[in-house]
Amino acid sequence: MLSLLLARRGVPVTLLEMHKDFDREFRGDTVHPSVMEILDQLGMAEKLHEIPHTRVSGPTLQFANGPFRPFNLGRLKTRFPYILLVPQVRFLEFITCEAARYPQFKLVMHANVTKLVEENGAVRGVRYTTDDGVHEIRAALTVGADGRFSLLRRLAGFEPMKTSPPMDVLWFRLPKLPGEPEIVGGAFGGIGRGRILILLERTDYWQAGLVFPKGHYQELRAAGVEAVRQSIAEADPRFAKHAESLTDWRQLTLLSVESNRCPLWHKPGLLLIGDAAHVMSPVGGVGINYAIQDAVVAANVLGTPLKSGSVTDNDLAEVQRQREWPTRVIQSIQSFMQERLIAGVLRSQQATNVPWQLRLFVRIPYLRDLPSYLVAFGPRRVRLCDV
Repeated sequence: MLSLLLARRGVPVTLLEMHKDFDREFRGDTVHPSVMEILDQLGMAEKLHEIPHTRVSGPTLQFANGPFRPFNLGRLKTRFPYILLVPQVRFLEFITCEAARYPQFKLVMHANVTKLVEENGAVRGVRYTTDDGVHEIRAALTVGADGRFSLLRRLAGFEPMKTSPPMDVLWFRLPKLPGEPEIVGGAFGGIGRGRILILLERTDYWQAGLVFPKGHYQELRAAGVEAVRQSIAEADPRFAKHAESLTDWRQLTLLSVESNRCPLWHKPGLLLIGDAAHVMSPVGGVGINYAIQDAVVAANVLGTPLKSGSVTDNDLAEVQRQREWPTRVIQSIQSFMQERLIAGVLRSQQATNVPWQLRLFVRIPYLRDLPSYLVAFGPRRVRLCDV
């Protein structure tokens, strides 16, 4: 996203993508209202909606004492009161195709960075390999947007501060069958014995996740696919028939849940954004949206300095200053939810009720839409400054 925003400002950009294509299995497919508002500023929101998609206005969680909706985006004052579920491969293709309209943008696929080029204590570019050999590219600014396992972060010597989320997730697909149950809000969470089943409605299948206590993956795998099918049936008997499609462990993908944040996101000539700077828990599905908000703030702050060729460390520090506080806030909320609600559910082998505090919270008019706003926009709404 940052490449697109800078290219449209006339800044020459080379995007290095380490893979041969953008296809990723079970990666962030959620486009929140914050991102759609930004795309709307760019005149791209309607084009995005032309891609096959589904919409989520808020999950329904099934507890022993009845259903509970922790947030409802439909009450927000925005053109886009929902989360758009778009395959990430299509979303990345969409963004890079839009960026390719600008002559300042260049995309290099299957480019693996091997080294930072440094001079006089500042990063001046990278060395990378492609199918046709070793290359070096020099730049006024190198941006590390290479995800939770960021190589640029390691090469720069940055060490993130880690927390310990109490859970991991198995992601998989379930088929749609005749007479599907109605899922209010496009997403559902069912609670079984020490497990949570997540279901997101997609165009022609269900994207499903089974949440289980961290450190129990080998135990779960040893029990086999049958134990996964049983957990699905216990969490929501309506999907027991769907679960019969799971016959091989290779149909399941492990997401090892992490949450961390680098104390410092920059050094002279280098800036980290997105998961490279801060890995978010999947609670609320906000990771991709915080990465895009990082990109927007970076474009707002750095666009003019980059065009003049004089980016200072103070400029980079300003990007972190604007983005670190919202990141800390949402990570604290995620940690609270994990420790106070999710961990208790995963430890319990009995039916779980909705905590009375949560039921009371969503009945107070001035408070009930706060979770929706935080999921949709974060603590601080981000907008492009040059539109």
